[in-house]
Formats: sequence, C-alpha cells, structure tokens
Amino acid sequence: MSTVPQERGGAAEAIAGLLASAAIFISLLALVYRPARITPVAIVLALVAARMTTTHGRLAGFAVGTAAVCWFLGMTIAVLTRNPLF
Repeated sequence: MSTVPQERGGAAEAIAGLLASAAIFISLLALVYRPARITPVAIVLALVAARMTTTHGRLAGFAVGTAAVCWFLGMTIAVLTRNPLF
C-alpha cells in the first residue's frame, strides 16, 4: 500500500480560505446594502485570496464569480428600487 504524502498548507493557505469566505459573505451583504461601496472590497479580497492559494483555488474562484454576480445584481436591485448606490 503506497500513499502520496499530502503537503500541509501553511498559514497563507488558511488566510486565503478565510479571505475567500469573507469575500463571499461581503458580496451577499452588498445585495441589500450599498452595492457600489461594498462590492469592490469583496472583489479585492477575492482576488487577493485567489493569488495567495493553490489549495483553495476553487473556493477563491467561486468568491470572484460571486462578487461579480452580486455586484451586477446589487446595482440592478438598487436602481430598480431607487435605493442609494453609495
């Protein structure tokens, strides 16, 4: 029986996972409150997480996609309901 040793991620991998998760949460928050102000922060967090990690690559990619979709939907919802963008 042979096993492939798994490399353990360091602190950067853990931080990247947390940043990606935070970006998803912030993106969803931007749907209901000030999308033009909050979503760019989520996009930057997601891009930083994507650059930092190899282990959480799918999560970081999902965070980037979620931020982009939530920006579009948040802006659309804010315009249709006549809520402030900033």
